[in-house]
Amino acid sequence: MTFRSLPIIEPILKALEEEGYTSPTPIQLKAIPIVLDGSDLLGCAQTGTGKTAAFAIPVLQLLSKEKSNEKKRKIRSLIVTPTRELAIQIGESFDAYGRHSGIRNTVIFGGVSQNPQTSALQRGTDILIATPGRLLDLMNQGYLHLRDIEIFVLDEADRMLDMGFIHDIRKLLGALPKKKQSLFFSATMPPEIVKLSASILHNPVSVSVTPVSSTAETIRQEMYFVDKGNKNSLLLHILREPKIKNTLVFTRTKHGADKVVKFLQKHDITAAAIHGNKSQNARQRALSGFKDQSMRVLVATDIAARGIDVDELEYVINFDIPNIAETYVHRIGRTGRAGAKGTAISFCDREEKEYLRDIEKLITLKVPVIDTHPYPLTGQEPDKSKPQALHAAGHPNPKPAASQKRTHWRSTTRKIN
Repeated sequence: MTFRSLPIIEPILKALEEEGYTSPTPIQLKAIPIVLDGSDLLGCAQTGTGKTAAFAIPVLQLLSKEKSNEKKRKIRSLIVTPTRELAIQIGESFDAYGRHSGIRNTVIFGGVSQNPQTSALQRGTDILIATPGRLLDLMNQGYLHLRDIEIFVLDEADRMLDMGFIHDIRKLLGALPKKKQSLFFSATMPPEIVKLSASILHNPVSVSVTPVSSTAETIRQEMYFVDKGNKNSLLLHILREPKIKNTLVFTRTKHGADKVVKFLQKHDITAAAIHGNKSQNARQRALSGFKDQSMRVLVATDIAARGIDVDELEYVINFDIPNIAETYVHRIGRTGRAGAKGTAISFCDREEKEYLRDIEKLITLKVPVIDTHPYPLTGQEPDKSKPQALHAAGHPNPKPAASQKRTHWRSTTRKIN
């Protein structure tokens, strides 16, 4: 199956071929015809499945059918997403797929001066990609309105709720016209997300690919049991492996990310952190350096990591085990994308064993343990005044997690086969 087998117009097909895309992913294959047909869509797809193209391609095509003859373009499609990085990434995708369509898009987000964004809005745009806070701010200032919206896309809905944007989303929904096509995407579908989708969508078609509980078969998973105080040393030990050209490291907190970066830089490893306390310019510099491999390690928190899309990223390291099992799936999904191979390494201290048990129940898989490393779990924090000795290999071997069935979300949507 190729993109040419789908009802996509030639200008977009040409752009896709220029990008080197030939075959659609499952979410693209299912979603594109539904959106082109004008139906509302409820999409459940985790990161790395090609979700952005699944809505960007049909949105561009639908808007291309009836271009406005007015001098100043109206905002006809709104895409709302939780983070600045993801908004930028979506904007880049619209630029790429729509380069021959004549459709213009604008990206707005907070943390930077609003002047370039308001200037772009005053020139007119067909598609607006926005984070909730800056969008509401510019609406309140009178720089834009949403009464001409024909297609509304809510992306990463679960993360939107995690970040406390539910009230902002409800305000936006009140400003949108009742007659519109709505597309709703979320990596997970807990009850509150299903309830939110019901308030947005009208008789939607439901599409679900790669359940959140599954991890890509191409990803090699490894678990290292280690004392909390030895995690930095273990990270340095692993990064001494020359084949690890660049790696994405996850920490649970912003402060933790900064501490890891400081430690790595002290040991002459190029590294930078990306999290909510960093300025937009600092985030972009870090991401650009990581993408062009001038920087070896990017340390990120979970919220900031949404929108990080790096081709051929082979290694992800969980410096801290996430306290939400689904987050583990999202994290390691940054590698092994589009069928490529990847390795996900996780450090687990004594306090994090409970989180590991939850993860293994979710993915119904026992993560292989690597015990041939110099910092095995002893239960004792290291004496920083004394040099570390190399311990004999050994680790506690927790009982295998029992496989359990997960309750899948249900809704009153129409499903396709």
